[in-house]
This record gives sequence, C-alpha cells and structure tokens, in this order.
Amino acid sequence: MKEINVNIIKETVAQLCIDANKRLPSDLDDLIKQSAENEVSEPAYGVMNDLIDNISAAKTLDIPICQDCGMAVVFLEIGQDVHFVGGELYQAVNDGVSKGYKEGFLRCSVVGDPLLRVNTGDNTPAVIHTSIVPGENVKITVAPKGFGSENMSCLKMFTPASGREDIIEYVLDCVTKAGGNPCPPIVLGVGIGGDFEQCAYLAKKALCRNVSSSNENEFYAEMEQEILRLVNCLNIGPQGFGGKTTALAVNIETAPTHIAGLPVAVNFGCHVTRHCSKII
Repeated sequence: MKEINVNIIKETVAQLCIDANKRLPSDLDDLIKQSAENEVSEPAYGVMNDLIDNISAAKTLDIPICQDCGMAVVFLEIGQDVHFVGGELYQAVNDGVSKGYKEGFLRCSVVGDPLLRVNTGDNTPAVIHTSIVPGENVKITVAPKGFGSENMSCLKMFTPASGREDIIEYVLDCVTKAGGNPCPPIVLGVGIGGDFEQCAYLAKKALCRNVSSSNENEFYAEMEQEILRLVNCLNIGPQGFGGKTTALAVNIETAPTHIAGLPVAVNFGCHVTRHCSKII
C-alpha cells in the first residue's frame, strides 16, 4: 500500500489550476494553428490568428488565456492501493483550488448558493469526480470550465428506437442554437448511454481527451468525424463570424444503458478547452 499525504494533493491541484488556465494542451494549441491555415474566409482567418496571438501572449506574459478562469472541475483517478494520510482528501482538493486561484491571480467566479449568489472568494468548492482504478498512483486532472460554453450544453433522453442519425441531428441542432455564444471554434464532448447524470459526466470527461485521438470503437470514431464534418458546414465559424472552423474536435464517450432509454448529453468546450493532469 502506498501512503500519500494530502498536502501533496493540495499543492498539485494548486499548480494544475494555474497551469491549466495559462497554457493550452499542446494538441489543442497545434490544432488551432492548423485550422487557421485551412481557413479560406478572410474574417475567419483573421479571427483565428487573433486567437493564436492571444494564446501566445498568455504564455509570454504569464497570464490566463481567458478572463473567465472557470469553475474548477477536478477528476481524481485513485489507485485502490493508495492510502491518504494527513487530512481529508476533498478538503485538500478544495484547499488546492483556493491556493491556486489566489496565488495565480485567477478570477474567482463561484458563488456559494445558486440563488443567493454570494461569491466564495476563492473559486471553491470545486466539482470533484472520483474513480477507483487498479494500482497505487493518483492521476489528477484539473479542467477549469468557463460558463460561456457551459451554458450552451444540452441533454436529451432519447427513446431506444432512436439511432445514430437522430443523435447526429440533435448535436447539430445544439450547435446551431448555440451559434457564436460558446466562443467557437469549439470542442464538443458527447456522452451517450448510462443514465441521466452519467451521460453528462461522460460528455464532460470527453472534453479532457486528446483532440488528436479518436474513440477506440470504429463505429463511434466514424461518428465523431461525421459530426465534425457536418458542424463545420454550418458556417458559424470562429467567434460566430462565419467560416469553416466552427469545431476543432468531437469526442464521444459511451456507457451501457437501460433497455428503455438512450440518454445523450452534449458539453461545449470553447476554443480554450483547458485541462491539465499529473500522476502522483
């Protein structure tokens, strides 16, 4: 059994909050640059290059890529042979978020009650997802989620009579209605299966996948590419100015479901779909 002091969790989460907000994953950074080169629309080409300049400026000036530093979403993949010592795990995660947002001078956007709307002042509490996996390591992924894109997300409980084409049509409808609001070019996380809450979790988790990867199942990999192609025919374009780059990637994650249902969730990520991971 491996012992891990929760103070290590706190410090790791703090640094991941800062890193995720200031630097895009390299795969997404590269894809944005490639997409700019493929734009034929002059306004779209100009907007894409403005986005590239913004990402570069964030690196040079060591500042957040976006003014909305997001709600901290933390994924914990915990090896079953790990024993935490020195305190309570979730408290350590929230202490890390507080430390990272304060010391990183990141905008704090979380309110303690959904209706009373009083800012907590340190971007806590985080949204924490925990899974137990084999081994004696802990993988921590911090995914700051801005709400310009989050507010566009959708969920629908299809009947099992629905199929591939129905889901594709639904995703296209979601993107069309969202328009330029989620700060395109977007990354789409699509969760299919499970139940009401699991499909939403799958969609959020999908946004943390490498954008150069495809679903391991060829059926869903082809579906990802079909949705991406059709979305990029909508002419919404970068920041809604038109063009061929409405989406950068479509990531689908699936789970078994009930014979009577077919839940589908679509989680929007903006062009700065941020996430950063570390294994302890």
